Amino acid sequence: MGIIVWWKESVVYQIYPSSFKDADGDGYGDLQGVYEKLDYLEKLGVDVIWLCPIYDSPGHDNGYDIRDYYAILRKYGTMEDFDRLLAEAHRRGLKVMMDLVLNHTSDEHAWFAESRSSKTNAKRDYYIWRSGKNGQVPNNWESYFGGSVWKHDPETNEYYLHLYSEHQPDLNWNNPEMAEEMYKMVHWWLEKGVDGFRFDAVAHIAKADGLPNAHNPNNLPVVQAYELFSNLEQVHTILRKLNNMILKPYGPMTVGETSGLGPEQALAYVGTDRDELNMVFQFEHMFIDARSSGIGKWNYKPWKLTELKEIMSRWQTVLHGRGWNANYMGNHDQPRPVSRFGDDGKYRARSAQLLATWMFTLEGTPYIYQGEEIGMTNVAFPDIEQYRDIETKNYYNHYIGQGKSKHEVMEAIWRKSRDNARTPMQWDDSEHAGFTTGEPWMEVNGNYTGINVAEAESDPQSILNYYRKLITLRKQNHVLIYGAYELFLPDHPEIYAYTRTLEDEQWLIVMNFSANEPEMAWPEGWNAAEAKCMMCNVSRRYSTDEGAILLQPYEARVYRKQGVSGE
Repeated sequence: MGIIVWWKESVVYQIYPSSFKDADGDGYGDLQGVYEKLDYLEKLGVDVIWLCPIYDSPGHDNGYDIRDYYAILRKYGTMEDFDRLLAEAHRRGLKVMMDLVLNHTSDEHAWFAESRSSKTNAKRDYYIWRSGKNGQVPNNWESYFGGSVWKHDPETNEYYLHLYSEHQPDLNWNNPEMAEEMYKMVHWWLEKGVDGFRFDAVAHIAKADGLPNAHNPNNLPVVQAYELFSNLEQVHTILRKLNNMILKPYGPMTVGETSGLGPEQALAYVGTDRDELNMVFQFEHMFIDARSSGIGKWNYKPWKLTELKEIMSRWQTVLHGRGWNANYMGNHDQPRPVSRFGDDGKYRARSAQLLATWMFTLEGTPYIYQGEEIGMTNVAFPDIEQYRDIETKNYYNHYIGQGKSKHEVMEAIWRKSRDNARTPMQWDDSEHAGFTTGEPWMEVNGNYTGINVAEAESDPQSILNYYRKLITLRKQNHVLIYGAYELFLPDHPEIYAYTRTLEDEQWLIVMNFSANEPEMAWPEGWNAAEAKCMMCNVSRRYSTDEGAILLQPYEARVYRKQGVSGE
């Protein structure tokens, strides 16, 4: 089983503060709102609260453009409010994880104001500046939000690099003074008592020497250049230094946002011998319904369960005993899981419960994004003016400008916009779903009258109560945390089945990812008489016989038996 550490046995709940709970009626969620919902989070059974950025920010990218790492954004409250929330969370046994951006700051950060003021300023090299080439941008890299990564600044007639929005200039980690300032800042938050960090866009903090052009056979104005700014060796040098100098004495939970890698490459971050991060968020399963990664996410393709199983099984087996997984279905940047991987219509509740079963029976730390536990769905606002996400607006303006029809562009937005996850939390069926007494910063999903926490609390069979049972089940059975994973039926288009084995105990998880009624044979060594059903998301299961398990639409079953020859 290896060394037992708290973050392996924890369940994390991600909060998007703007949309979680507004306590003061200004239309934005705030820290006091989180404080008021600690009872709810404690009853859910989670161990860690992950707060998306709450630092002072102009809000061009919903807080991921940080203006001051040492200050709380006024709409969220004050540092005193944060200290109070942290103390009360700790009193209840809950830990608090901060979302920290190491790759870039806001263009309103004091460092950038100095950096752009002159070429000789002491902080000029805190960011990445280059002269143009023959009247053109310094290279052909494409931004994650579309267009070039370079923004011309007339003050000094040079360009600064921004992998994301032009309001998010990238930091230069080759500058030792800047790096030291960042290390000091991380230490300051640890001294305050925070329990962990999610490091945003951490795979990009190092760029290729010389910032060369990316391969461009079609001679396009800009092209994807991930291989020149993602997962480079210098990233690991920086993280090892950060860990050994600052993190290790405090023992926080750390998770990195690392796109563009598989499990073998992830071991460079999370391997037990690496001294870097506890776990990373991988993106392979987030692109199975896209024709390409990055901005290609908008080009939808139907996803296949066989591909999902192949991806997740590689991560489960490659990292077993060598690293640790961070398991998630959705977050603030992704569509709602029940709309993406389940059925948000007829089988919404059942498919949401199936997806939860999947997350809580894999090896790794499970992450819940706010609203998943009640089955919140994607939203389909009819007009772009109702959206707030900069990536979504950029996509809309670009493709409308290219002549695509509004309906075609909006269909892609309804499916993939980050705002699907950012509509306010649905607490009850009162106006604005009980999120605010004011006018919400973003409209509530219109289905809140039927999908909300109050409704779920009153139903013993609700998604919410199913989550509570699953969390308890995981905590009470170490086989679901540390057990080895083995996939069955890799080529079955509808059934996802695997075992978890620890010492002499084995569990079998069987899930039907379809509206059909398939059946599967009992795996070797299993039979109906010896298998004890520990969880199921249907009230009346089809009878099983000695040879087969018969499944209803989106049914999930968790079986247990003892006396096997395992690890």
